[in-house]
Amino acid sequence: MKFLPISAALIAAAALVPHAAQAQSDWPSKPVRIVVPYSPGGSADTLGRFIAKHLGEAFKQSFVVDNKAGAGGIIGSQLVAKAPPDGYTLVVSGIGSHVIAPIETPNSFDPMKDFTHIAMLGGPPLAVIVNAEVPVKDFKALTPYINAMPKGLSWGSPGAGTHGHLTGELFRAAGGLNMVHINYKGAGPAVADLLGNQIQAAVMTLSSANAHVQSGKLRLLALSSPKRLPEYPTTPTLAELGYPGLTGTTWFSLSGPPGMAPALADKINAEVRRGMQSAAARTLMANESMETADYDAPAFSRYVASEIERWSPAVRSLSKPAK
Repeated sequence: MKFLPISAALIAAAALVPHAAQAQSDWPSKPVRIVVPYSPGGSADTLGRFIAKHLGEAFKQSFVVDNKAGAGGIIGSQLVAKAPPDGYTLVVSGIGSHVIAPIETPNSFDPMKDFTHIAMLGGPPLAVIVNAEVPVKDFKALTPYINAMPKGLSWGSPGAGTHGHLTGELFRAAGGLNMVHINYKGAGPAVADLLGNQIQAAVMTLSSANAHVQSGKLRLLALSSPKRLPEYPTTPTLAELGYPGLTGTTWFSLSGPPGMAPALADKINAEVRRGMQSAAARTLMANESMETADYDAPAFSRYVASEIERWSPAVRSLSKPAK
């Protein structure tokens, strides 16, 4: 008789397995919330809305984008980390919010333990840009210009803990430059102030500023892409200019709360991958100077871990208090 409670528990647990499998096969049976932890107008928002539309059409269900900006993507991401792992609350994750920001703010969340990383969306390279009225015609002229400014250069990024913020700070630190960072809640507000000459420069995704670069209102000085882009053949890469460690894209992805069933993560991953390889995605990527990569869910989770390992030393060195 002592073994009856254990047997009953095993029977109860076994009974839950078909229910869990049924829940995964029925997903989504109600609207899905996709949190974008940045303000509207940036690359994260663009990709989040694209994949929400694709998933909605594929699964015949509503996928609602919810912008929750702040703290380099931490605020919106924390909401998702605490959500039930049923696939109905997802987040547009990425290098800024799930690699850089949690290293800078270690008490925010654990980017691996507190999330289920599902699929890569893609992203653009970073762009070093200035207002067209700034008398700097190329990247090599930027350092002398900064050194000649008594109060330093005001520059912006989409937020503390973003890829743009880290890259700008690494550039500043490498040259010992007097650069004053202005923290924004997304690329949209930063672009607005750059256009208004409230700040003189910015480091942000190319897609966030591309239209204004093409119109001549902003000037593109350098890119973080591995090689020069066909649409900007005269714009050098940061690697060419002596900063090979700053090469990379500002990638964005789709993640969920911790503990999501692997079968559910695989189901979402498969449809995201189909969406990002579609003709519509290829057009979007070309127009926004973005690239994507094809990973299954386990491989993508390993990629996130590798990016954390890559960027951790640089982030921690910049986070140390000045002596």
